[in-house]
Amino acid sequence: MAEELVLERCELELEVNGRDHHTADLCQERLVVRRGQPFWLTLHFEGRGYEASVDRLTFNAVTGPASSEECGTKARFSLSDTVEEGTWAASVVDQQDSVLSLQLSTPAHAPVGLYRLSLETSTGYQGSSFILGHFVLLFNAWCPADDVYLDSDEERREYVLTQQGFIYQGSAKFIKSTPWNFGQFEDGILDTCLMLLDVNPKFLKDANRDCSRRSSPVYVGRVVSGMVNCNDDQGVLLGRWDNNYGDGISPMSWIGSVDILRRWKSEGCQRVKYGQCWVFAAVACTVLRCLGIPTRVVTNYNSAHDQNSNLLIEYFRNEFGEVQGDKSEMIWNFHCWVESWMTRPDLQPGYEGWQALDPTPQEKSEGTYCCGPVPVRAIKEGDLSTKYDAPFVFAEVNADVVDWIQQDDGSMHKSVNHSLVVGLKISTKTVGRDEREDITHTYKYPEGSPEERETFTKANHMNKLTEVKKPETEMAMRIRAGQGMNMGSDFDVFAHISNNTSEDHACRLLLCARTVSYNGILGPECGTMVLDVDLEPFSEKSIPLRILYEKYCDCLTESNLIKVRGLLVEPASNSYLLAERDIYLENPEIKIRILGEPKQNRKLVAEVSLRNPLTVPLSSCVFTVEGAGLTQEQKIVEIPEPVEAGEEIKARVNLLPLYVGRHKLVVDFESDKLKAVKGYRNVIIGPS
Repeated sequence: MAEELVLERCELELEVNGRDHHTADLCQERLVVRRGQPFWLTLHFEGRGYEASVDRLTFNAVTGPASSEECGTKARFSLSDTVEEGTWAASVVDQQDSVLSLQLSTPAHAPVGLYRLSLETSTGYQGSSFILGHFVLLFNAWCPADDVYLDSDEERREYVLTQQGFIYQGSAKFIKSTPWNFGQFEDGILDTCLMLLDVNPKFLKDANRDCSRRSSPVYVGRVVSGMVNCNDDQGVLLGRWDNNYGDGISPMSWIGSVDILRRWKSEGCQRVKYGQCWVFAAVACTVLRCLGIPTRVVTNYNSAHDQNSNLLIEYFRNEFGEVQGDKSEMIWNFHCWVESWMTRPDLQPGYEGWQALDPTPQEKSEGTYCCGPVPVRAIKEGDLSTKYDAPFVFAEVNADVVDWIQQDDGSMHKSVNHSLVVGLKISTKTVGRDEREDITHTYKYPEGSPEERETFTKANHMNKLTEVKKPETEMAMRIRAGQGMNMGSDFDVFAHISNNTSEDHACRLLLCARTVSYNGILGPECGTMVLDVDLEPFSEKSIPLRILYEKYCDCLTESNLIKVRGLLVEPASNSYLLAERDIYLENPEIKIRILGEPKQNRKLVAEVSLRNPLTVPLSSCVFTVEGAGLTQEQKIVEIPEPVEAGEEIKARVNLLPLYVGRHKLVVDFESDKLKAVKGYRNVIIGPS
């Protein structure tokens, strides 16, 4: 009788598996593979080698704390000559004496997560079992049978593998690209993402069911959407919007997700302070890309927060045009969420592709602060019965705005705000390039087109305004921005009024500028004017309002936004014309020089500099620098001396690039009077 087969060791072939599965950055110390695609193992036996005629090898792959075959969290399979597609299987690739090379296959719908792999050997009546090791199984955008399959290699590279990108902020008329370090393959991030799944309330309630449902990207996306905020669980980020961030970190100061996720894990899943929409979206993007789901951050300008789903935002204003009363329903200057690419077997055909997920805690969905995934296609078609949360997302890009203005006698005058269109310039980073792509057309048909009307009818939109837009032949007003709207400068904005009638109009103009946060909350006044204006027939007038740095410097939020409002009242005809515009003040440029030749594993120095644009000195100046593949952790440089007006600040940081290729170095600058200034530089690292 043959002697017992004894395993000496198992090689998990990290290098070749990492390369084949696009997980090389994650495979430094353990095996990380993508489902639906074979991976390699090498078994070394003691004494004699494996003999097919006498030895039987059986493998067990288990995930979760209480795995079972019925739930798909346990697989038991034997070494076999034929490999059936879509099943757990093992087959021999090569045998040299006592060394056996194997190929293991996983189904394209297996639950993702951490697995333990063991081997049972039996020879005649003797048998032994061995732990071969652990591996992490991820979603696979390269596998046609996987629910997250993406056909384009360029898109897979961008939406799964790229560790840096841009988030769009500012205003619809001045779109600002902010660099972000997603860092989904940085040290410890995969473990943190797996921990995030393991502390989610659904896992804590029924671990085996939760692990079983991790086969679905729809389910995992929904869990991540809920776990990135901490509103009803041990989630990652606490949101705050009131400009008081002293006991944490201002949402504007972050430059990447890595620092946030590491803080959350190292502090025992304690919420990190503070997040706002783009921070929630960016962290969700990091987690979903890390787990293998193709994901991108999108920004919607003039985004409606509609609480009661009537697709209408109503502003009640006093005679000066100032908003009164309840401010829970607002138009946000911009709002960020993510889109993830997946099929929707739970929905009718045609709803596969990009799905909107919004981790910012705004409204509850099935009792939890999460939102989505909802097919972007369903939003465009006005199909509001579609799972999940279609009415809320539809309103974000489509709600109507009505202004009610109180007249002198106390009655309310309805004014249609034509200067405010909800859902503009929906933006994401272009594939493979540092440019913005406008994806508004994926969410809505062109404003005023027959298809758009049809979508509203379908969305059962009872409140769609029936009033016809006033023809341009009457009175019109818009707010125009002057030149040189830079942080620290004084500048002019203009109320541009045109009288396209054959009559004189005697009007009163109220012009007011107030600082504003990106979610529409107004701060103090920083410029105001009341003026009687006589408009001759067929004439135009441009009336300037000077905005001074000394007026806005102490009340500007870190969004760098000022809202300018014009209200033109004609007492004779009791008519009101309202126009608003958000002005973004541009921060100074951070210059980044790379000193030395950028080579793998060779020290490199980055010199960062910035000129103080203000008329006053800056103190408490700090540069923060990070970049996936360029730094292991954040580099922080504090400048001890105050920096005088107009003076240049310089700092140097040491980098050690570990990987060949194109990387982004992202920089943030903070001081007492100038905050959240961002800069970046692409660095191409050559082989050593």
